[in-house]
Amino acid sequence: MRETITLELTGMAHGGSALGRHEGKVIFVPYALPGETVRVEVVEGHDRYAHARLLEVLEPSPDRIPPPCPYFGPEGCGGCQWQHAAYEAQLRLKAEVVADQLTRIGRIAEPPVRPTLPDPTGWAYRNQARFHPAPEGGLGFRAAGSHRVVPVEACLILHPLLADLYDTLDLDLPELEALTLRAGTGTGERMLILETEGDEPPSVHLDLPVSCVLLLSDGTAVNLIGQNHLVETVAEHTYRISAPSFFQVNTSQAAQLVRLAMEALELDGGEVVLDGYCGVGLFAVPLAERAGLVIGVEALHPAVEDLLENTAGMENVEVVEGPVEAVLANLENPLDAVLVDPPRPGLTREALDGLVAASPRRIVYVSCDPATLARDGRRLVEAGYRLAWT
Repeated sequence: MRETITLELTGMAHGGSALGRHEGKVIFVPYALPGETVRVEVVEGHDRYAHARLLEVLEPSPDRIPPPCPYFGPEGCGGCQWQHAAYEAQLRLKAEVVADQLTRIGRIAEPPVRPTLPDPTGWAYRNQARFHPAPEGGLGFRAAGSHRVVPVEACLILHPLLADLYDTLDLDLPELEALTLRAGTGTGERMLILETEGDEPPSVHLDLPVSCVLLLSDGTAVNLIGQNHLVETVAEHTYRISAPSFFQVNTSQAAQLVRLAMEALELDGGEVVLDGYCGVGLFAVPLAERAGLVIGVEALHPAVEDLLENTAGMENVEVVEGPVEAVLANLENPLDAVLVDPPRPGLTREALDGLVAASPRRIVYVSCDPATLARDGRRLVEAGYRLAWT
């Protein structure tokens, strides 16, 4: 029989769970907040920690609000983790999580963490969303930590371009495994990306100004209607983005990210800069306006093709297709600065060793995971670098 306990929550963990302590163990509780007293059921125990299911909030935090989305919660969609917290609290707690990760994992005392920048666009920001067919019909999102699909009629965080598209879709495709909607929020372009069982090409008829692409299991994008890419604008720069290529899901915040990265590099105009994991060139394009030479490194072939298109005519951009580790190991030019934007697992040991060996004056690390950022930051500090700010 599972244990039920009353718990006082004292902090927020990476991933969106609140945490408290019981009999020497750290207990992680999703959909709760620091400062709350809760009744929980322990669902997964380990030697030093446990995961629990929230049963009742006995004393709520003043930061708690009713979640606006009807699909939010333990039995609902797993896409959002913070809707029960007021937005101002979200900003504060996320900065605290980053500081905690840098302190505990990175072993950096009193890390300089700036306040979280708010999103001026509010709720409806996502320029991309991936849906799955629901057993009872329609489309939906997967529940947290599960393959169970929760049917959704509308998603509050979809950009209006995608919300309108989702509302008008009427697809009857028995072979459908996944459907991704993408939009260029600055251009109005929209795209449907279909994934089907056995890569079977579906019969699709759309009376909409939308491109439609079949994404094969090997990553190849097959045109069905229109183009296999769309165009987006970020901070007055234009980017072609193919169906398999990664791009930041929040265009407005991507512009802030670019601005901060350019400020952090402090370039004078003649430097050699390596842009690692550069994708379609979100950073490489503005870097070309500020550096003497930009070496853009990307391993995914469709993204490389986008990068070549997006930097066409920029004579100071050198595009290299391949892993960052291999490029760092075979550098021909000394590097003045490096910008890396790795995937969630962070930098590999080989990439970190190559980065340290290249000894650039300044490194800008763009991260989507504070835990791996802290881990890699620790290695860089041990190699002699100093964390300027986060």
